[in-house]
Amino acid sequence: MAGIRVLDLTTFLSGPSATQMLGDLGAEVIKVEPPAGDSSRSIPPHFVGDDSAYYLANNRNKRSIVVDLKHPDGLQTVTRLALKSDVLLENFRPGVCARLGLDSRRLTQDNPRLVWASISGFGQVGPLRERPAYDMIVQAMSGVMSLTGHPDGPAARLGIPAGDVVAGMYAVVGVLAALVARSVTGRGEVIDVSMLDSQFSQLSYQAVYTLLSGSSPAPQGAGHDSIPTYRSFTGSDGREFVVTANTQPMWERLAAVTGLGWMSQDRRFSDQAGRLRHKALLWDALEEAFTHRPAGEWVDLLVESNVPAALVLDVGAALDLAKSGERDMILDLSDGHGHAVQSVATPIRFPDRPLQTHRYPPRLGQDSREVLREVLGLEEHTIDGLIESAAVATSEPLNSSELHQQEERV
Repeated sequence: MAGIRVLDLTTFLSGPSATQMLGDLGAEVIKVEPPAGDSSRSIPPHFVGDDSAYYLANNRNKRSIVVDLKHPDGLQTVTRLALKSDVLLENFRPGVCARLGLDSRRLTQDNPRLVWASISGFGQVGPLRERPAYDMIVQAMSGVMSLTGHPDGPAARLGIPAGDVVAGMYAVVGVLAALVARSVTGRGEVIDVSMLDSQFSQLSYQAVYTLLSGSSPAPQGAGHDSIPTYRSFTGSDGREFVVTANTQPMWERLAAVTGLGWMSQDRRFSDQAGRLRHKALLWDALEEAFTHRPAGEWVDLLVESNVPAALVLDVGAALDLAKSGERDMILDLSDGHGHAVQSVATPIRFPDRPLQTHRYPPRLGQDSREVLREVLGLEEHTIDGLIESAAVATSEPLNSSELHQQEERV
């Protein structure tokens, strides 16, 4: 995406995760922050310097400029940046951009090639559009939480922020599709991504099952509604592991490895439908068999027999696995001023193109002067005027005159 400029007006997680992916793919991303900064910069408990690990996880490969959108000169600055950009991505609540003076219709008229992408909780239209939303809200409203957790237990939030991240990924897909269309038509598009809609789409076959049957599925625990040999088990050492024997040959090999070969000949278990009908008996037999060896031994035996299986790893062990591979999934980032952090890379690979050098997430206002100079072509005295008026801010120390002006405004 080299040569594509993205104006990032997003905060927290859904939007920043999307613009980070665009930056990972080579786009130039200019992160516009309010004077107080992206609110995710201050989320505890982990910090590197003044910035939280939460912020650092979602903002690499960007430049930061601080602009007060409520200041007339600040609004004009962002408007000019939008006219020089290929993509504008925002995750304000519907109507907020227009109230601030950033109207998608006007800006796309003035810059017909602009792709404007909005991420919101419930979309730009509809009865819920004004409601605020966060990850857990859309997990709850979409049915996702009702599927998570164990039967007869309370609903559980997914341990990953799927409500945010999935919406961000769909926004990226929309942006890429709009850029492809623009290469033909010469015009950009307006994209509307709803976090709730994005979670609906993740229901996949569970949605179709429910629409067909009229009955909502129960919490899935560590199992599967359709494949009884697709679930977790426990070895003799108390460790959990998963088995995903989801084809007939895999089932027959699973039965042989566990000493239950007779079950593959029993009419109750010889085909998928029978195994599903008699899953309680099947599980009892497998659970008893798995008590005779440690989980790791079972995984080795099953994998050797071409039955997919794996230990259930905690996050630390999973990241050790990511580091040990040859996929470069863990990035080492440094700002050159004593701050360093590791983060997880975007998983898209182009075998014939080496991975780009990744930029450490920017300090608040780190690139304000550079952006105004390079993108808008402003002279230093004009930039100084914007900073002195507080329409724009930088990470540079304030001189005594600027400090006095700020004290007067407070």
